[in-house]
Amino acid sequence: MRRSRIFLLLGVIVLIPTILFFWLDQQPKAKNQDTNFAVVNQLHDLIAKESVYDVTSEKLVEGALRGMAKAIDDPYSTYYSQQEAALHKQTLASERIGIGVELSQKDGKFVVISPVKTSPADKAGIRPLDEIVQINDTRLEGKSLGDVMQLMQGKEGEEVTLVVFRPSLERHVKINVKRAKLKNETVHSEVINVEDTPIGYVTVTLFGEETGVEWQRELNSLFEKNVEALIIDVRDNPGGYLHSVAQIISTFERQEKIFAYMQKSDGKTEPLKTKYVEEFSPFIEKLKNIPITIIQNEGSASASEVFAGALQDWKRATVIGVTSFGKGTVQKSWELKNGGELKLSTNKWLTPTQRWIHHKGIEPDIEVKQHPLYGIETKLLKGRFETGEFSEEIAYSQSVLAELGYAMVRKDGFFDMETAQAVSNFRKRYDLQEGRHMDEQFFAKLTEQLQAYKASQINDMQLQMAISYVMHQLQM
Repeated sequence: MRRSRIFLLLGVIVLIPTILFFWLDQQPKAKNQDTNFAVVNQLHDLIAKESVYDVTSEKLVEGALRGMAKAIDDPYSTYYSQQEAALHKQTLASERIGIGVELSQKDGKFVVISPVKTSPADKAGIRPLDEIVQINDTRLEGKSLGDVMQLMQGKEGEEVTLVVFRPSLERHVKINVKRAKLKNETVHSEVINVEDTPIGYVTVTLFGEETGVEWQRELNSLFEKNVEALIIDVRDNPGGYLHSVAQIISTFERQEKIFAYMQKSDGKTEPLKTKYVEEFSPFIEKLKNIPITIIQNEGSASASEVFAGALQDWKRATVIGVTSFGKGTVQKSWELKNGGELKLSTNKWLTPTQRWIHHKGIEPDIEVKQHPLYGIETKLLKGRFETGEFSEEIAYSQSVLAELGYAMVRKDGFFDMETAQAVSNFRKRYDLQEGRHMDEQFFAKLTEQLQAYKASQINDMQLQMAISYVMHQLQM
């Protein structure tokens, strides 16, 4: 008994210095943290008491919270106020009112990742990499992402005017967009018949709350029509929920299979695997036996890159188009005590072969650039212009006419004799009132021809390559 007490006493004696060491080791860290927060409180009190400007405590706290998120220097890590958090959640909800655009913020700039396909922004001609600099009469310098989202919100049917800087044109463009109810139907399908061969064509515009269910519905519809190949279009898909990607990609595999890795800051990786669901069984068998292609572009980002990267690494699909956006991080959101929300990049994601595509993108297996007309936005133009004048409307028309095949050298907005001849030829071709001037009748017909060109699948070079590829695979 005495020996046990001695051993116990020795254990306590050994334990006390150990605890004391760790306690002392933690003191500087705790002290530094307390000092840091003391400075924050000091700054808050000084501004509230001494500033010549009237500023509320709530506004100071909001500024501090934004500053902490901004200090990470990551455009995808963001603090949202309570109102902004509500607006952000609408983005991937089943229904909302807005214009349909995915934005990122970096160095005070608000850059379009992608317009949601078939949304008002998409129809109005907003393009990936457009930098939004003004909304209606409000310049965006010094604004937060939440401020920008609020400015875009409004009543259904109301028009919002955006001024964007378009890098490809190296100039500013004004675009009018009408707000609409966005139902977020994220999966659409149709059958394209080529030489009596039915090909399934599925467009996934966003990985939202119901995308997995919609995918199953559309696949079922296509297989009832006995499609022999599948083309999956994720062009201008800005991403969304990772669990939606998991649902869709699980329809390709019966066994659990790694479709991505999550990598933490310490370098440790965790595999993400497909999950077998009995109701997916018919899809799995059919998808194994048909050629599959994925079409992507520079607006395909985040979750759509996870999807394309997995099927590419598995060699289950051929990727066609151009290099994707290149967003290789995953964000997690936390609700805060003030009703706000923190969206924070917590992991890198890697493809099944452990590629990190951040700022690189998914490179296509077959590169196909789209016709330049697809990069020209649809604009509502007004006014009358003649030889010798200079304007943005003239520059726009020169670009469209040139891509439609009219002889055109100048695209700088100066109305020269060559432009006048091209305008005259265009007016004659479409039975407009004769003349060598641009007017609203001319602009309306020019817009109609641009829209008709882009609406025709025959002119979609990336889609046509996908069709040719799967037809070739079927004939092998």
